[in-house]
Amino acid sequence: MKHPTASDDDDTSGKDRNFVTALGRGLELLRAFGAGEEYLGNAELSRRTGIPRPSVSRLTYTLTLLGYLQHDRHLEKYRLGAGVLALGYRYLANMGIRDIARPHLQRLADATDCNVSLGTADRTSMMYLETCHGSGPLIMRLEVGSRLPMATSAIGRAWLCGISAERRRHVLAELKDTHGDDWPRMEAGLNKSLEEYQRYGFCLSEGDWQQEVSAVAMPLELEGGAEVMAINCGGSGLRLTHEVLVENLGPRLIEVARRIRQEFEPARLPT
Repeated sequence: MKHPTASDDDDTSGKDRNFVTALGRGLELLRAFGAGEEYLGNAELSRRTGIPRPSVSRLTYTLTLLGYLQHDRHLEKYRLGAGVLALGYRYLANMGIRDIARPHLQRLADATDCNVSLGTADRTSMMYLETCHGSGPLIMRLEVGSRLPMATSAIGRAWLCGISAERRRHVLAELKDTHGDDWPRMEAGLNKSLEEYQRYGFCLSEGDWQQEVSAVAMPLELEGGAEVMAINCGGSGLRLTHEVLVENLGPRLIEVARRIRQEFEPARLPT
């Protein structure tokens, strides 16, 4: 279902009457803060979200009173407040899957000297919920909260392979709108990943996200498919050749996913 955008008028006639535009706009403002951007003013928030500046002013005032934003009077700008952090911690604390997955991910990371992570989808990106590092040199050490593009990363492609065909169609339409002229190239990579998943049970990204990075990933379907996440294993493309990904890391990742699911399902049963 396509919800009204953040720039829609408050009049929802002709749109989804269950969608609360003011709430959606407030959440869009919170999403506008990117990594490494501490302070944003009303004008920049308006530009990024498409929300009229008078509405932005009222929303930032309200979000500040509720603790989701902090206001610097000298800069006349805002930063994310503790309320956002509290929500994030509550989400992670209630999941349980992180605690179960972490030792399995770390063992694979230690055995392969790779970055091994658990992630979930957020719009057109994937966000790491847990990540473990091997002891060897890595091109980059991504942390919890890191975001990767869904269309080009192995973990994003794996998540797309794991969701239902109907949901995938909606997400692909959003990705097409987001990436514009780059979409035909990305779509070809996604189609290739779907074929790989049917053949191997996992999919690859070899220099598609970052030229020097290769990775293998697979969906992690929980509670009978009601929840779909993904796990990946990646590192330097110089070391992780196609053969290593397909013949070594992919089969290992399948076994890790099996063990995580095996532990997670009994833990969710009512006592």
